[in-house]
Amino acid sequence: MTATSPKQLLNRVLAVGIADAVLLVVLVYFAWIDRSDNAVHVLGPIHGLGFLALLFLTADGALRKLWGWWFPAIVLVTGGPVGSIVGDVILRKRV
Repeated sequence: MTATSPKQLLNRVLAVGIADAVLLVVLVYFAWIDRSDNAVHVLGPIHGLGFLALLFLTADGALRKLWGWWFPAIVLVTGGPVGSIVGDVILRKRV
């Protein structure tokens, strides 16, 4: 991957995190309220890819020593968007 600044990588994490959070809300709506299996079958894997992208981006930053391994860990434990947005807020105060 090309060299990026911590702020650029955080911008990517935040963009993917917000998009995945919105997608998660829509997914939960279709799963619990609308009960549309077809929508869940389409949106579920897309949310999964967003989760994997968040893990990759945060692990990439940890490997580059831009932040600690706590960031990918919190993304993993919280299921993606929530942990990435919380971690982003914490790190932006430092950058």
